Amino acid sequence: MTVQDETTVESGILLTDAAAAKVKGLLEQEGREDLSLRVAVQPGGCSGLRYQLFFDERSLDGDVVKDFNGVKVVTDRMSAPYLGGATVDFVDTIEKQGFTIDNPNATGSCACGDSFS
Repeated sequence: MTVQDETTVESGILLTDAAAAKVKGLLEQEGREDLSLRVAVQPGGCSGLRYQLFFDERSLDGDVVKDFNGVKVVTDRMSAPYLGGATVDFVDTIEKQGFTIDNPNATGSCACGDSFS
């Protein structure tokens, strides 16, 4: 691993411009400016771990908070090591619509793509 790779992994989660725009639009629909996008990792799924993305108004001890074009992204301290260098994107194509996570820490995933190890 190069120094640049280590910096990327340790820099935390990344949110693309497309994902930030989608999150901002969803928050505007909700009419709430006090919500953040929380990205977490929980046990479950066929590969052992599952991503969770949801709006949250809470602030937990040890949260890692980053701002992307006015969108706050929050990761809890237990999930942060699993998400270092992960990129959250939003795709809108004829085949697929939704948020995707490209995680360099994942060593494997299930066929459905809902969980990773």
